[in-house]
Amino acid sequence: TKKLWGWEVRPVLSSSFFFPSALHTKTPSVSPKVTTSYIQGPTDIPLLDRTVGQCLEQTAERFPDREALVFCRDGVRKTFAQFKEEVDQAAAGLLALGLRKGDRLGMWGPNKYEWVLMQFATAQAGIILVRNLLYFCLPSQVGCKALVFPSQFRTQKYYDILKQSCPELEKSSPGGIKSKRLPDLSIVIMCDSKLPGTFHMDEVVQAGDSSHVKQLRAVQRTLSCNEPINIQFTSGTTGSPKGATLSHRNIVNNAYLVGVRLGITGQERRCALPAPLYHCLASVGGCMVMALHGTSCIFSSPSFEGKAVLEAVSREKCAFILGTPTMFIDILSQPDFDSYDLSTLQGGIIGGSPVPPELMKTIMTKMHMPEVVVAYGTTENSPVTFMGFPSDSFEQRTETVGYIFPHTEAKIEDPETGQCVPLNTPGELQIRGYCVMLGYWNDPAKTSEVITAEKWYKTGDIAVLNEHGYCTIVGRCKDMIIRGGENIYPAELEQFLHTHPKVEEVQVVGVKDSRMGEEICACIRLRAGQDCTKEEIKAFCKGKISHFKIPRYVVFVSQYPLTVSGKIQKYKLKEQMEKHLQL
Repeated sequence: TKKLWGWEVRPVLSSSFFFPSALHTKTPSVSPKVTTSYIQGPTDIPLLDRTVGQCLEQTAERFPDREALVFCRDGVRKTFAQFKEEVDQAAAGLLALGLRKGDRLGMWGPNKYEWVLMQFATAQAGIILVRNLLYFCLPSQVGCKALVFPSQFRTQKYYDILKQSCPELEKSSPGGIKSKRLPDLSIVIMCDSKLPGTFHMDEVVQAGDSSHVKQLRAVQRTLSCNEPINIQFTSGTTGSPKGATLSHRNIVNNAYLVGVRLGITGQERRCALPAPLYHCLASVGGCMVMALHGTSCIFSSPSFEGKAVLEAVSREKCAFILGTPTMFIDILSQPDFDSYDLSTLQGGIIGGSPVPPELMKTIMTKMHMPEVVVAYGTTENSPVTFMGFPSDSFEQRTETVGYIFPHTEAKIEDPETGQCVPLNTPGELQIRGYCVMLGYWNDPAKTSEVITAEKWYKTGDIAVLNEHGYCTIVGRCKDMIIRGGENIYPAELEQFLHTHPKVEEVQVVGVKDSRMGEEICACIRLRAGQDCTKEEIKAFCKGKISHFKIPRYVVFVSQYPLTVSGKIQKYKLKEQMEKHLQL
């Protein structure tokens, strides 16, 4: 037994993969005997006591010639043996650049081979990967020593954006950056063109010599599955960015159990991954499942394109698709949908937001995905805690988010009394088990707000548990907007829009939308004497924030609904905007 970040860790040793029984792959037990809103998942399947690197090594030994990764748009194909070799080379290269175990490396950009390469190379070298969805407002918060990104993608010029925070970059030697605003940053690695002050990714892969390989092997001998491997920023219930820190043990076992639930352990299955790699859905549900179960990850395009997914499924003979409901809506709405051969499809995972029944029916029939399942989770839980079975009924697929994962506890509590509520009664969903994050990076105060003394993680979601142990999400305690499966945090957008010289005050709310689930509405109060248009606000956003964060609606207001104490009532503002916009 070890103590890590205050946790009692009792690893379950396993020398080989456990091949699960029907209980874990087909259906939950017939009579789970759920009598209150508490459930514990099966514990007969052992957890894995392995690092990410150990998992990839074992899978590469089992399936050396099987394709691990395909990036359709870039023409990149890697077998498990090729990928493992390049991961080791890149890991040694990172050490050659001066990175050490425990250092943080931030990733930024679209779905490219270099992203997956860094995901596993950092894990091999004990370097912590930071998935910088919130971009360069955060490298200083976690002390990133290195950043990796392409020079630009679409309208976003990443190198130029970094120069705004780090003007020293352009005149620095590669690996020798000394920045006032980002004091920990010394290394910038480009995925495409080499620019002043940076290394090119090819240089990194080639930088390691025999001494660095020896150093890498020494580091690997010191790695523990309980050490942090990934920092993923999430705004949680408060809207302020926090770095959810996950260990090898967190994501290895979550990915392992995803594959077990799908029944794909060791099988040669090709999975289309249109979801972004900065999301756990793709990085854990896709790439980590690949490293554990020997599946093949097929990336259709750098960012989501419905037509590209259809092309990839048809050409690469995919059996599974991982995506959000909005992605599936766009795939189904392609004008030439019927011209693609989808006969190899079998199932997949839908996550990120609720799935309308009509959409589920269409996916199961028109897309030939009868075994598609719904998954629920949070970044802080590695991420999946509830997930359906391939054999679930239609009602279970559309009315619930599935059944509890093994080695995971869930309860639904009355937020006011702290008591577990009766079955079929709404309350706040809480999770406990191997999957709960280590904590928010360097933020014990925020960690203690969401993880209780008894190690329960408060999800902030309102849920219901039925007598069969299936969970339904009925609402959210937090203000987070879910647009097409993308989590968008109002506080982040409000802070950005406040930088517009004409904006006095801004509030961002999510308003309903039949296609995306929710759309972003920015409610802006202008400075006295200023005039502004909706187009001007949207143009201000373009190229500075992610395209999916640009508000669809901009409404200029003179005041906001307030409580008696002067606090803005966002739920009333949301209602007002939906009425004003006739939604």
